[in-house]
Amino acid sequence: MSSPEAFQALGISVGLGLLIGLQRERAGSRIAGFRTFTLITLLGTLAGLLAETLGAWVIVGGLLGVVALLSVANLIRLAGGKIAPGMTTEIAALVMYCVGAYLVFGHRSVALAVGGAVAVMLQAKPVLHGFVKRMGEEEMRGLTQFVLVALVILPLLPDEPYGPFQVLNPRQIWWMVVLVSGISLSGYVAFRLLGDRKAAVVGGLLGGLISSTATTVSYARRAAQDARGVGPGTLVIMLASTVVYARVLLEVFLVARSVLPSVAGPLGILLAAALAESAFVWLRSRRVEAHLSPAHNPAELRAAVTFGVLFTLVLLAVAAAKEYFGDRGLYAVAAVSGLTDMDAITLSTSRMSAEGALAPSTAWRLIVVAAIANLVFKGGIVAALGGRRLFARIAVLFGLNILVGALLLVFWPG
Repeated sequence: MSSPEAFQALGISVGLGLLIGLQRERAGSRIAGFRTFTLITLLGTLAGLLAETLGAWVIVGGLLGVVALLSVANLIRLAGGKIAPGMTTEIAALVMYCVGAYLVFGHRSVALAVGGAVAVMLQAKPVLHGFVKRMGEEEMRGLTQFVLVALVILPLLPDEPYGPFQVLNPRQIWWMVVLVSGISLSGYVAFRLLGDRKAAVVGGLLGGLISSTATTVSYARRAAQDARGVGPGTLVIMLASTVVYARVLLEVFLVARSVLPSVAGPLGILLAAALAESAFVWLRSRRVEAHLSPAHNPAELRAAVTFGVLFTLVLLAVAAAKEYFGDRGLYAVAAVSGLTDMDAITLSTSRMSAEGALAPSTAWRLIVVAAIANLVFKGGIVAALGGRRLFARIAVLFGLNILVGALLLVFWPG
């Protein structure tokens, strides 16, 4: 490493050490504070610089030295009866030593990110502890089942195409399951932790993350039972349907980034139109509170398998329609698939477009058709379950969004 690079690495290590040391000093740590953390991080960088000439044993020796010093400090405090529970400061010191050494051999952006993450994690102790205390058995079961879905099942699946049209790749299919479960689970955990009584806007936003269709059913029934639920129901249903567009854009970004420029324009317009409608409804009923409906864990294995089967069927249907009927057959598949779920058609068409099996212009049109079908289906739910007052409002709002979608299909270029 050249002299300017070495000085840069030493400067970064001093800065990161000062940052972590400052936090520990303010937290009242008696093991290591402002100066000690700076010196530990600096020691790691110096060990890394020496290792370029003397070998990796220098880094190992430095790490063992830090461990020994921390152990001695704890023994002295134990002898004086001042030992405190927890090992956070000690672990942070070891991490910062490694960050200092990594500055020499690795990417400095990674070292900066790790150092910043350590500072945030240390400072966020009250928030994290409060988060854990508010989590119940349902939330823990949801997280555990998501680990099963994402980290146990996924690595075991073969990464090869099978079946008709060679579009059934078990690992890719299950990766879509993991993606959708993760998005839904994030909304579910937030939903559970926010409590039962929150503003209607929160219910709508989280409902869109979990399931806009289920949210529509819930609030339509509530409005039918109590006339006071019409205002909150309108806002929640509209917000949940708005979040769907943002969710679709996120899914395309995650699984088929090359397709995003083609999809972002028309979907962005639909999102903007839905946001404007939601803002209008909110301004009319912003003081209204709404009880959040009980939610089911979206990461449980049965729900994951159900979506996996649905996604597989949509994937096969899209491939078959493309093969036997051309692009026209795809629109029928999109319309049927989009009635109850936008994820499957979004993910399948995006991946096929990214792989060159489907034109990007066709992909975004299929997604828009599915979105229109989804609005029609949810409008039907409101008509059947929500009563005339709620349906009158939702029909106008959804009708405007459907009109925007239809205009895009006709006039949007490409």
